This record gives sequence, structure tokens and C-alpha cells, in this order.
Amino acid sequence: MGKGQFAGIDPDQYTQGGYGHSDAWTMPRGAAFATLILAHGAGAPMDSPFMQSMAERLAARGIAVYRFEFDYMAERRATGRKRPPDRQDQLLRKWREQYALVRQQATGVLAVGGKSMGGRMASLLADELAADALICLGYPFHPAGKLDKPRVAHLAELRTPTLIVQGERDALGNRSTVAGYQLSPTIRLHWLAAADHDLEPLKRSGLTHEQHLDNAADAIAAFLGTLGKMQSAD
Repeated sequence: MGKGQFAGIDPDQYTQGGYGHSDAWTMPRGAAFATLILAHGAGAPMDSPFMQSMAERLAARGIAVYRFEFDYMAERRATGRKRPPDRQDQLLRKWREQYALVRQQATGVLAVGGKSMGGRMASLLADELAADALICLGYPFHPAGKLDKPRVAHLAELRTPTLIVQGERDALGNRSTVAGYQLSPTIRLHWLAAADHDLEPLKRSGLTHEQHLDNAADAIAAFLGTLGKMQSAD
């Protein structure tokens, strides 16, 4: 396949798994210049309003987006019963499986990432998978209310080009807290004014959630576009 081509994939194509819908593609109307595997956070599924909105915005900017569900979330969808996320080793195994699947179908820039927990799991594997880029939306730098338990040790040595889109008042890593962490020079932080963990701004800021989601999508498209040009130059 040539760059931006995908075999047999239609826009918003869902695949039925053992527990129901388990993955989905959201495709641009024309050729894609990059692909992003976007994993959901701990508490919301792959087709939550946030995930759906981001996938549509990125597709409108020429990025093919592949979403999947971790096993615990797929089971919750089928049974209606809430359950906590799987163990980290299970989440990482699922990530490896999904990356291997998409790698066979996509050419050009292939990025991994996700919302909150999904992005954090991707960050633990980005170097191992030799992904072209890592995209995190609301990275959980520490658990809620636990500044003494940072989740950043691996970020100091990360080699994968990374974009973290973060709200300035994110309860899992606000701007002042993150400024104190030692992060790899490959990591770029894109801050959204007065925004929380879901990138939603305070009403008094005069900004809207829609504006911030557009801002995030623009930043991701520009970041991946630059990487694509660098690849072409090589």
C-alpha cells in the first residue's frame, strides 16, 4: 500500500468482538498523511463523546484514527457492570497486539497514544514499539490527590517524539506541578488555558470546550505533519 492507503477500511468502521464493538477506524475523506492509535482512559469507552469528537476532528485534518477497547471495558459494555481497569501487564499486552495489527495496515507516520490512562500505557511502550510518535491527551502525571506518587520516571528517558496536550489546571498534572518534573527533550507540552483533565476550560475564561478540542487537534496535526516531512526528507 502507498502512503495514506488502507485496505478495505471505510470511515467509522467498527469491528465486532467477543464483547461487542471492540475497535473502530475513523478515516479522512481523502488520503491520510498519518495514523494514530488512540486508546481510551480508565473510566470511559472508546466511543465516549471525548474520544468520538477527537477522532472526528483528527480525521478532518487528514489523520486516520484507530480506536480499540481494553478487555475490561469491552466486558463492561457487554454486561453493563462496572469493573476496574485490567492489570498493567494486561493493558500493555493489549497495546502490543493492537499495534501489531495496525502496523500491518498503515504506512507513513504511525503514532500511538490516548486519553489519560490509554496515553500513559502507550508511553510505557512507545520506545519498545519503535512508534514514530506518541500523543497524550491529559497525561496522568500523578494519581488524583497524590502528588507524592509521580508517574514520570520513564518520561525522563523517552526517545520517541512526544506531544502531550495538557490542561493548565489538570488535577492529575497542572502546569506548575509538571514544571518541576524532569522530562525528556523529545517531549513537547502543549498547554490549554484554564483547562481540566478533559481539556474543558473554566467558563469564566471565555473559552469553550469545542475551541480547546479544535486547538488540540490542530496541535496534533501540526506535530505529526512535521514528523512526516522529516521522514520524507530522509
